[in-house]
Amino acid sequence: MDHFPTNWGRPRNDAFDAYATYPIHQRPYNGPKDTFADGVQRTQQPIVTGTSVLAIKYKDGVMMAADNLASYGSLARFKDVQRLHQVGNYTVIGAGGDMSDFQYIQYILEELSIDEISAQDGHELGPVEIHEYMSQVMYARRSKMNPLWNSLLIGGFKDGKRFLSYVDLLGTTYSASTLATGYGAFIAQPLLRKAVEGREDVITEEEARKILEDSMRVLFYRDARSLNKFQIATISSAGVSISDSIQLETAWSFAENIRGYGAQTQ
Repeated sequence: MDHFPTNWGRPRNDAFDAYATYPIHQRPYNGPKDTFADGVQRTQQPIVTGTSVLAIKYKDGVMMAADNLASYGSLARFKDVQRLHQVGNYTVIGAGGDMSDFQYIQYILEELSIDEISAQDGHELGPVEIHEYMSQVMYARRSKMNPLWNSLLIGGFKDGKRFLSYVDLLGTTYSASTLATGYGAFIAQPLLRKAVEGREDVITEEEARKILEDSMRVLFYRDARSLNKFQIATISSAGVSISDSIQLETAWSFAENIRGYGAQTQ
């Protein structure tokens, strides 16, 4: 028997509720839902965001850098956010963009790692597999008009091979010996290309670290959403290492000689 009076049909007078059904109850529906049936709202723009991530190849592996700032609009809100995340024994993923979406990405990668360990089949996920998985996730979410608002750099070292690649909220992917996200793609990428391209197999770990530190310093000077506190991740045959926060040494004395705008015009 149907116990929902609203489904009993006519006669019915909307001015008189003979069955005491107000507010009118909806019959429960557990069938399939159309994605666009309810005018679902999606994220229109990221809220708490991280800026640039830089990565380069050097002769023994891959090195990545990202600062510890998560901005709420133009407010430098969170200054201890780790935007470099280790996945398994061979891979590091660095994220710019929305930090809550990055936390979700960390969660699904953790679930993926647990499933892989549980299989006990003698195989481990490497950077190639992690990148392929994330490219599919990002493209699937984009196709549902509900993207994860991130630009990701995925670097790793497995079986004697370096790997460095990029994937963004549209599912766009590409690889190169130097990569940067966010404002770094405009400011730091030319510096990285000049210092690294053609020398990937001769740059030492110390040289790679100096290249990244110099680029992060330039970004701190030029990018209003950056911070002078950052971390460096090193992925090589020795494994994965993510440093503690490093404080940049900066100097602003050159600003005294800048003329042409602001209070000093002479």
